Amino acid sequence: MAAAGAAEVAQALSRPLRCLQEPDCGRAARLRALEAIRAEVQERPLSGAVVQEVFGAQLVRPLARCLAGDAAERCRELALQLLCHGLSHGDRPGEALPVLLPALAQRLCPPQGFEPSEELRLGLVQLLSLLLQRCGASVAPYLSDVIRILQATLLDHYAEVRRESCRCAVACAQAMPEHFHMQSESLIKPLMQTISHQHYRVRVDVIHATGAVIQFGNGKSVDDVLSHLAQRLFDEIPKVRHAVTTVIGEWLLHLRDRYSYFHKLIPLLLGSFTDEIPENTKLAWTYWEKIGLQWEKENEEDLKDKMDFSVSPSHYPQGVTRPGLGCRELVSRNLSKILPGLCHDITDWVESTRIKASQLLYTLLLHAEDHITQHMELLLRTLYQACLDEESDVVKNCVKAAELIGTFVSPKVSLRLITSAFGKTPKPSCIMVLTAVIRGSPKEILQPHLTDLGNTLSQAGVCQRSEEVFYMEQLLYCVQALIEVCQEDCKEISLQLMKVLVTIMAIPCSQHLKEKVEETMSSLAEVQQLDSFLYLYKQHIIQLMEWVSVSCDCWTCYSPEILQLDVIATHSGPVIGEALNNFILILKTCLQPNKDPQMRLKLFTVLSQLLQKANETVNSQGLFPSYLETVIKDILAPNLQWHAGRTAAAIRTTAVSCLWALIHCEMLSPKEMLEVKDGLMPQIIAAMDEDSKITRLLACRIVGVFLKVCGRQFDEDKFTNTYTEVLKRLDDASCDVRLAAAHTLTNWFKCLKDSDVKSAMESHIEFLYQELLIHLDDPDQNIQNAVLEVLKEGSILYPELLMREIEGVVHKHQTPVYCNQLLHHIQSAKESAL
Repeated sequence: MAAAGAAEVAQALSRPLRCLQEPDCGRAARLRALEAIRAEVQERPLSGAVVQEVFGAQLVRPLARCLAGDAAERCRELALQLLCHGLSHGDRPGEALPVLLPALAQRLCPPQGFEPSEELRLGLVQLLSLLLQRCGASVAPYLSDVIRILQATLLDHYAEVRRESCRCAVACAQAMPEHFHMQSESLIKPLMQTISHQHYRVRVDVIHATGAVIQFGNGKSVDDVLSHLAQRLFDEIPKVRHAVTTVIGEWLLHLRDRYSYFHKLIPLLLGSFTDEIPENTKLAWTYWEKIGLQWEKENEEDLKDKMDFSVSPSHYPQGVTRPGLGCRELVSRNLSKILPGLCHDITDWVESTRIKASQLLYTLLLHAEDHITQHMELLLRTLYQACLDEESDVVKNCVKAAELIGTFVSPKVSLRLITSAFGKTPKPSCIMVLTAVIRGSPKEILQPHLTDLGNTLSQAGVCQRSEEVFYMEQLLYCVQALIEVCQEDCKEISLQLMKVLVTIMAIPCSQHLKEKVEETMSSLAEVQQLDSFLYLYKQHIIQLMEWVSVSCDCWTCYSPEILQLDVIATHSGPVIGEALNNFILILKTCLQPNKDPQMRLKLFTVLSQLLQKANETVNSQGLFPSYLETVIKDILAPNLQWHAGRTAAAIRTTAVSCLWALIHCEMLSPKEMLEVKDGLMPQIIAAMDEDSKITRLLACRIVGVFLKVCGRQFDEDKFTNTYTEVLKRLDDASCDVRLAAAHTLTNWFKCLKDSDVKSAMESHIEFLYQELLIHLDDPDQNIQNAVLEVLKEGSILYPELLMREIEGVVHKHQTPVYCNQLLHHIQSAKESAL
């Protein structure tokens, strides 16, 4: 029956086939012939046996010739359709291989020819794919032709041709693995040339094809494709990354030589754990768990003890699931091969590579656990460099990785290695790593090493190494980590931590850290059950003073100890009053005139600040008066001496400010003022002629107070020297100084009123009346009022003399009203006296 059907179809096809074989057959005739063949073969319901009989005996060769050499695109298209139909429906498609594969190679492989139509090239590759599906291992004798075709089509300009070629490569690999592995390497180069194609679907198909070609082919090609697959893990399309994860997972499960490539493939799979798409992450974890379990079964004898007796670590990162034994062992055994390359990538110039490598480092260390110990030197060297990265994600991942060092590595090892790096030139990153290790460590394991840690951090070479804000921030975070982890155990290193915190606060450019430092001090106080950080100062003030004053005799303006003293003295509030012996000794040593002027200026500024609120600072315990003699005679008086230069002038200004603060807060009693007046008055009077307005102003005020308190003990020379200098200040450029001078002259007159030298001073008083009457006509009304009050006070001494002087100048004044008021005052005083 099938034979009769085949004969009938063959007879119907005889005419169009003759037409196709005629050399002078035109395009239209060939087209009609092919249409006629299609009508007989495709449009009639024929059995597979009939199709095979007709197709194999009559159609394959003419259609293959047409496909390979017909000039008309439509004819080639119809021939292709007919061939596909015959292969799909025939019972023995393998019989067509000797004819079709050479024809495909001729049409698709240079240099013989090249199909110009993209659609036909796609159809030809689909025909090859159909042959591979239908014929399977029968294609093996023609494998060279298939490989040659795929080498060309994998690089086709049409994306769909490339995709179909990838599917062909997969089909070829799966169909005849025992033959394919000998020629599989020939496809690696074109696949890798296509793996970065602009269309993401092409990239996905290439990755899957690469997986099959290597899995069923030569495993040695893994080395040739790894870098390309690793690059695709950075692909912006999630499906591409998904494909890479799938391929790597399959290789780790099924590749024949997978044991040889574990150290190369594991990093790629674990790299997907941090993929931004949850589906990809889940896929990677699923594969990894299967791989770990499979490896456990394959190595059950080696792992027997660990499987039976292993104990989970008592301290483990919160919220993290511990990987299985097989997964952990796989990483531990391959870590020595993975780490060097990974550490190199963490310092790569490409930002995305550094981020991915830092993420992978955390994952590897989580698996390696205590096996990290043998790789500590390389790890720390890498972390020190990576923690200085400009990319915050790299730093964040490296800090997380360093925390795992604290979790899994004995502090005896990790802290010794880290602190030994401080012996060189400690970088901010060294402290970052130490901070992370502390945060990752359990409290009870860290406790025996607290003293060493505190001593290391408080060393001058560590806490005073740099004034860089970033360095100081890391130092502060390290102290915070110690307090958070060790809690009440920090009591034993409380002094060392205070030294570090004082040093951080003392850095001029880290003022924004002041609040954070205070918060940290408060935390340190809290873990010791103290009410506030002031109690920390109370606890350590003497030790801090001794620490800061060790080299005070050699200080210069650049000594960090000056800034530390500033912090201790001003930040400790009332507690400084408990350490006056140390504090005054430091000031006495450092404020001698032969010391660095800039340093003296800084210390005087500190002292001036404290004296402005003396009862809340240096005199909080009421002990400061017992040190007044030392402060005035040994500290202030020597620094009031005139020396050339702006710095010396600034020192005199601050010294005068300190003296005024002592007087203003009434810390100097009248008795003490009497004792020091002879030593101080010459310098204070000289200070009224300083360039600094504030110095002149305060000097006038101080002279006024001295006159008020002990002016009655002045002799003629002192009265004369005083008024002549104060009178000059009435011509001062500053109105404030002139007003202060006027007030001082009022006190001068009050003192002279009851003095024994009044009669001897008459000529001086007359001169003073004359000068004051000039200033009574000053353009500034405030000055006029102030001078009027001075003259009213002075009129008591020699009223008649003053009246004569007024009458001699009143007609010269622009505003005689003040002269008239003064005359009226004198007259009223006379009348009251009668």
